[in-house]
Amino acid sequence: MTIACIAFVFIFCGALVGLLLRAALPDHHTTGEARDTVKLGTGLIATLAAMVLGLLVSSAKGTLDAMNTELMQTGAKIIMLDRVLAKYGPESKDVREKLRGSVAGTINRIWPEDKSKNVSLRAIETSSALEQFQDKLAGLSPRSDIQRQLQSQAQQIATEIAQSRWILIEQTQQALPTAFLVVLVFWLTILFAGFGLQSPGNATVIAVLFVCAVSVSGAVFLILEMNTPLTGIIKVSSAPLQKALENIGR
Repeated sequence: MTIACIAFVFIFCGALVGLLLRAALPDHHTTGEARDTVKLGTGLIATLAAMVLGLLVSSAKGTLDAMNTELMQTGAKIIMLDRVLAKYGPESKDVREKLRGSVAGTINRIWPEDKSKNVSLRAIETSSALEQFQDKLAGLSPRSDIQRQLQSQAQQIATEIAQSRWILIEQTQQALPTAFLVVLVFWLTILFAGFGLQSPGNATVIAVLFVCAVSVSGAVFLILEMNTPLTGIIKVSSAPLQKALENIGR
């Protein structure tokens, strides 16, 4: 949100500077061939900015969708793991309770009931609930070949879930390069300065430029938000893990 607000300030100030320049410059700088050149320049920058914004929004949406897919697969694996433990027998009751606690803890850390509570990626990274579950799973003492086979199958699924957890954590490390963001905001600022240079300085024009600046800054906000799917306002859905939690122990 802070970065989007800073982008808005630069972009809208660029438009205001363009309006001030139009009022200060002699007429031959804003009419005729000079005006055509300004139009060509703003058209070129507008094309570049539109392409970059479109690609960034698409890439960020891809990151969000990939995280959602990974969570759905993880939820399915958790349900499968619980089913395997159920087949193992009543000896796995404590292990299944540990699995339930691990899933519930993950949901509470990423999607806390208190919406004002900040989500800490560090807390997610340092959580050892899944490792403790794996230790408890390894501590089972199978008494038959079937139980040994089920234990081995459960350990394999648990390992896959642990791997998925670290994939999710690693995906959150992606960040838009600062230099890239600076260049994009610079292009947009110059673009809006060009718009201001071609427009009369009345209230209607200023209002339209304000709304356009808010819209473009909103696109920057969406890009940054979707690049961090586990934190912020736009987050992946907790539904897959909630459904897995409902099915554990049945």
